[in-house]
Amino acid sequence: MDNTNKRIFIVEDDPKLRRTLEDFLHANGYDTLSAQDGQEALDTYFSNNHKIDLILLDGMLPSVDGYDVLKSIREYSEVPIIMLTARESEEDQLMGLENGADNYITKPFLLRVLKAHIEALLKRANIASSDEILRGALRIEPEFRKAYINGELLNTTPKEFDLLLHFIQNENVVLSRESILDAVWGFDYDGGIRTVDTVVKQLRRKMSEQYPYIQSIYGIGYRFEVTSHE
Repeated sequence: MDNTNKRIFIVEDDPKLRRTLEDFLHANGYDTLSAQDGQEALDTYFSNNHKIDLILLDGMLPSVDGYDVLKSIREYSEVPIIMLTARESEEDQLMGLENGADNYITKPFLLRVLKAHIEALLKRANIASSDEILRGALRIEPEFRKAYINGELLNTTPKEFDLLLHFIQNENVVLSRESILDAVWGFDYDGGIRTVDTVVKQLRRKMSEQYPYIQSIYGIGYRFEVTSHE
């Protein structure tokens, strides 16, 4: 993958880890910016947002908490964000994902694993299509990462949009929770399959019971199917 001109913003309060990440990313052809606390992260991001391709964001930061930084950035941008944190509970992971993180990696982690996450997210961000996708009452604009149901904008999180797009791209195919987790969250995501159920539940709520396109397949996972009346 060509990393030329790709800039990664590192937000990490541990100076040793921050330097390690900088050196590793530079060695792999990336440019970097860095911040050591939440307020500096916000100031730096909004001064350079047009130059940043991906953010590595520590969840526990001085000044402004990492999750609050995440929420503030998500109000303005869909830039790929990977949370790096020592918080291991499933609730903390879900909080990060539900607030708009694209991936969640717990410390300590292998640098090659982080590299795989970064490359997968940057590749996904680069695959933009101007073609609309129409399925029943759903209209998807992949380039702008927007989804509409019966003409109304669905206020999806980045991960909800990725999951919905994955379902549509595999229409009428029964998908196991494990395969969904690998495809949407990454093969080395260390959260449980409950994460898939949680995001499916959020999508269904937003789409309403009137459009039951995401069907549960007992003991396996899910299938996206536009019902006949649509």
